[in-house]
Amino acid sequence: MAKFPALMAICAVVCGLVTLTAGHTYKTGECPPVEPMNDFEMKKFTGVWYVIQKTGTASTCVIYNITKSEDPGEYDIEQRSQRAPLSVGPFKHEYSYTGKLTATDRDVPARMTARFPLSVAGSAKFVVFMSDFETYAGVFSCQKIPLGHRQSATILSRTRDLDKIYVDKIRNRLASFSVDPFDLSIINQTGCPKEGEAGWNIHVDTNTFSAKNIANVFRKAGEKIGDGFEYAVNAGKKIYNQYTDSSNEHGATTTNNGHRAERLTVSQDAEWLP
Repeated sequence: MAKFPALMAICAVVCGLVTLTAGHTYKTGECPPVEPMNDFEMKKFTGVWYVIQKTGTASTCVIYNITKSEDPGEYDIEQRSQRAPLSVGPFKHEYSYTGKLTATDRDVPARMTARFPLSVAGSAKFVVFMSDFETYAGVFSCQKIPLGHRQSATILSRTRDLDKIYVDKIRNRLASFSVDPFDLSIINQTGCPKEGEAGWNIHVDTNTFSAKNIANVFRKAGEKIGDGFEYAVNAGKKIYNQYTDSSNEHGATTTNNGHRAERLTVSQDAEWLP
């Protein structure tokens, strides 16, 4: 019987990775010439952003968290889906996907490159084309692939909702760049789990490739299931899962220029494979 929850966990991981790799549309030709905004300051852009609309995704409760990396000119961008369109038994679950933003042009700081661990096509252009830093932002990413490109546009807000005047302003700007705003999906930001709520936590980042991790999938699942468990599951990436009834679980929060900058944390006993 212990094997059944393990199979559910692995199924959740696979389905979750499919969700994480969504959010783009595929087009022929070159990437559209989306112009970066003027007077961009990355320091003001860091922190938590709620995704209001995004190209072609069924995810809900999507959040971006942008924080300064230890490396000069690099930032971590964490895309978190607090409730994915998947139900596995009674569990709640949260997907987190962390990539790197790199400033490639000091004279045009709003133009960057983004790299995520599940992107087999490599890095993508990442452009902030408008933002007031306090309320809204519009970002566009594009990646060249054989016979065309794949693109994604995102409308961001510092809160879980955004006035229509800002949404329309960003969509109109996208249209001016020949990016179809009707490719964007509305992201449901209501009824989202609270920070640190117990349940599934599945994380993919840039430091997770390990043959040892893959070998430990079933061993860890077998050891931990049935205990009020926490175990690591790997499908080419480090992915962690924790289930607990403890009320001591919480997320660490810091502040960047008045904007929350959070790190996904679970209990102090949560397990990360090397």
